[in-house]
Amino acid sequence: MTELRVGTRGSALARAQTTAVADELGAATARTTRLVTIATEGDRSGRPLSQIGGTGVFAGALRHALLAGECDLVVHSLKDLPTAPCPGLVVAAVPRRADARDALCARDGLTLAMLPSGARVGTGSPRRAGQLRSRRPDVEVVDVRGNVDTRLAAVARGDLDAVLLAAAGLERLGRAPAVTQLLDLDEWPTAPGQGALAVEVRAGDETLVAALDDAPTRREVDAERRVLALLEAGCTAPVGAHATAGDGVLRLTARVYSADGRETLSASHETAGPDAAEEAARLVVRDLLDAGAAQLAGTGR
Repeated sequence: MTELRVGTRGSALARAQTTAVADELGAATARTTRLVTIATEGDRSGRPLSQIGGTGVFAGALRHALLAGECDLVVHSLKDLPTAPCPGLVVAAVPRRADARDALCARDGLTLAMLPSGARVGTGSPRRAGQLRSRRPDVEVVDVRGNVDTRLAAVARGDLDAVLLAAAGLERLGRAPAVTQLLDLDEWPTAPGQGALAVEVRAGDETLVAALDDAPTRREVDAERRVLALLEAGCTAPVGAHATAGDGVLRLTARVYSADGRETLSASHETAGPDAAEEAARLVVRDLLDAGAAQLAGTGR
């Protein structure tokens, strides 16, 4: 029986979510799996992501290893994956998505509304920073890097009053008890693809992982990520998007924030049919661009 080598970043979160995918793949294919840890520039550097090329720096090393034959498939956090395809590779499966919401992890059980004026809130995401400044312009946004436990430790020590993190990552690491508030997606849309994983293989090997693909999740994240692509915005742009697919209808909302949080643009559409994700994204982006989204977010359009 041929072993499947599964490429992953070395962080605790990456290994946890890759292990879950590998276990599911092993059960579905009756093949053994082995994790192959790959170091990335994003893991080695402590500089802000915007200075080292955005979250795509996490994907680049994994893709290089896959193309070089060092592994048979790689697992990405979908929100970290550039929207442009990589020649020779295919995202062949998107497993069922976990919780797409952002989570506030604050001292003393505080919620976002309860944080005192001047509270220090950590995030490394321009989108979260813009949202936070929009909702709470009186708090201090602190740029942070580091893994989940490092960020939670900063709150425990009192260096920060709170941090904003992805609920899915906290759940996968068993850190859900640290959450003091889950932020509603209608008011606080998250990064396109947040909560979902992408399983990438070399072109021609799609059948290796096809059993893991979840069709409703795929439709939702395709619409969300298409918003980014049509806006010509990167993974770290201050853009939130959330789609739901059910009863034959795809509902998509996207929101663009200024860096200082003072301006926000939003658009929503419902579509149906085989091209619903593409159509919804085009309608939403049309409305956003007509309203001035390119200038607001500093995208390529």
